[in-house]
Amino acid sequence: MSSSLHDFSIPVMGTGHSVDSPIRVAPFGINSVISIVDDLLLERIRKHYCETFNLEYDNIARNADDGRARRITAYLNTVQDIVREKFATIKEQPFFEQNDKAKYFEMLPDSSVLKEKYHQLVSTDRDDLRKRLSVELTRWMKPGSIDVNIMAKVDKINYSQEGVPLSKEFSDASAALRGYAESNLASNLILSAGFNPRLYSYLSEFKDFYRDAMGSIKKKIILKVSDFRSALIQGKFLAKKGLEVFEYRIESGLNCGGHAFASDGYLLPDLLKEFKENREKLHTAIQSLVKDYYEKERDGFKSDWSVTEPRLTVQGGIGNYGETRRLLEEYNMDATGWGSPFLLVPEATTVDRTTRNLLEDATSEDLFLSEVSPLGVPFNNVKNTGSEQKRDERIEKDKPGSPCPKGFLKFNDEFTDQPICTASRDYQKLKLHRIEQKDIPEAEKEKLRQKALTKTCLCSHLGNGALINLGILEEHRAPQAICPGPNIAWFDREYSLREMVDHIYGRGESLVPSERPHMFAKEMVMYVDYFEDLIDDTEGNESDFKKLRKFKKNLEKGMEYCLEIAGTEPYADENLSSISDTVQEQRARLSSLFQQLEEKCMTASA
Repeated sequence: MSSSLHDFSIPVMGTGHSVDSPIRVAPFGINSVISIVDDLLLERIRKHYCETFNLEYDNIARNADDGRARRITAYLNTVQDIVREKFATIKEQPFFEQNDKAKYFEMLPDSSVLKEKYHQLVSTDRDDLRKRLSVELTRWMKPGSIDVNIMAKVDKINYSQEGVPLSKEFSDASAALRGYAESNLASNLILSAGFNPRLYSYLSEFKDFYRDAMGSIKKKIILKVSDFRSALIQGKFLAKKGLEVFEYRIESGLNCGGHAFASDGYLLPDLLKEFKENREKLHTAIQSLVKDYYEKERDGFKSDWSVTEPRLTVQGGIGNYGETRRLLEEYNMDATGWGSPFLLVPEATTVDRTTRNLLEDATSEDLFLSEVSPLGVPFNNVKNTGSEQKRDERIEKDKPGSPCPKGFLKFNDEFTDQPICTASRDYQKLKLHRIEQKDIPEAEKEKLRQKALTKTCLCSHLGNGALINLGILEEHRAPQAICPGPNIAWFDREYSLREMVDHIYGRGESLVPSERPHMFAKEMVMYVDYFEDLIDDTEGNESDFKKLRKFKKNLEKGMEYCLEIAGTEPYADENLSSISDTVQEQRARLSSLFQQLEEKCMTASA
């Protein structure tokens, strides 16, 4: 089903922290994902790497025609050139030495056929077998995939210098898609953060997303999804246009890094169970639509073309080998995604030293779901970042808000004809003035002020760590934001790539302590926390009550299923006892919170 050498990948992490991860890990056969939201960041990093590797560099100016798409294409092609160069160097290295070629094979999963052949090579004394295996193993080597991510709903409409809206293909997401589509990459496009029909339709304009004469697809589509129904709807929408989904990437709604798109109380184990039980539907209900398209719009769907079920993968809070085995074996997942722990692996990600130190020292109390994102979506955060300090410094100087140097998150039209960003200086000035005019108690005004002022310039700040790390910007000029998942609390130092890969595969002593709560237990706590926040924000009307009652029922159902899991045989290092303890605590808490909601609704209706 997959040609991946590993059964894990490194997901996208912010705009900057995995921006050059393929350069770092693809030569070792590991897949990773680049965010292409910030084309201006990509251009600066392209210049850096062109200078480092003596590649030709021609600047693509900010106001260049179709500049966003061109910058993205140029960056991705540069990354591919560097990966090929580094990979070729590793391939040329000899066997029987402690070099990167040995590291390449030794990091492979123990179940890998390639690794079995490698062990056969290093253990044999026969010269003829050594020569044959050396040639075969070198020929079978391949780099990891250079994948890209587009947040589908981050799709700002852009304007000409005269203030006229540009046509839809120049919106942010469409231009990013075009930049990837016109690159030389043969890899995967991960679409996340919601269903955007206009963007999905635009995919059909690029041949690389369709089968060629041999039945191969150069650029494959991966959908990051939060529930089965959404996966099926999106898969069918694409299939009617002949576009096949290569993989559905299931992510915990809250126990993840970056923006958190909470479900309606559906816990990850329930979602995984549903995908496992209905997996065949994602193939049978969709493949017929693909074939119909090829019959009507192309030269037919050839009988010798390979057709396989889409892959199912999962990510969000995975912390040890035992949890990985449960996901792969109990739920038949094809692979897992490991994000936040790799923020502490300099060989894999681009994080500045100050921020990495912050992550190494972070405890569970330091990691929280924040409201800093201008998207209005909960954002996983850590206390005391450079970004937080810069925001507070501006507030203290009575100059709140950012000058908005990039403007990727301009979506608010509360005060202006053209949308602006809620973290911008312009918006916050207007918002604070509006709050002052309200005829409400001072305490309520202060609450509204704090909500407005908490927003942070993620466009720039999420990429600054990479610029500092690469020596492009000095730290005092570049406030850093980062978006780790809560799982990072259990990883407390810098790790080598080899150490982290061995941890994922259960080789050697675990990097996390045995008392670390199970990923399913942690997610449960986060959802009850989120439920409490929803109650705080509700006005107590009937509509909100019905939604929250449904949320509670879904959570309770998920807790029951988690108790079933807790009663099974644990995999190695799997802390199942933490699940049953957490269910007891969170059930009681959920009941108490719901009682508060009922009282609030009764008061509101009185």
